[in-house]
Amino acid sequence: VQLQASGGGLVQAGGSLRLSCTVSGSTIINTMRWYRQAPGKQRELVAEIRRGATRIYADFVKGRFTISRDSAKKMVHLQMNNLTAEDTALYYCNVDTPVTDYWGQGTQVTVSS
Repeated sequence: VQLQASGGGLVQAGGSLRLSCTVSGSTIINTMRWYRQAPGKQRELVAEIRRGATRIYADFVKGRFTISRDSAKKMVHLQMNNLTAEDTALYYCNVDTPVTDYWGQGTQVTVSS
């Protein structure tokens, strides 16, 4: 199982980006998540979406970010609006399977103020 994240880039404060993560390989996918890690900080959960479509968001992104999934295509997306400099980080996708969880390689998001 491999995860490929994309969609990161450089954006001005107030702008938007849409991250995508594609899962390859045969597996059952339970919860799909996005994490981020800024330089010098610990990795933190941004959002997760469960198989029943229940969504959980970190307080710092509520109202600005939306997580969605396409189970048939084994993809998870993160729509990020109203970005601020504090959102600058390496964003990772993560999926839970019945065996273990898997991580993508990360996609860089840089927000200029």
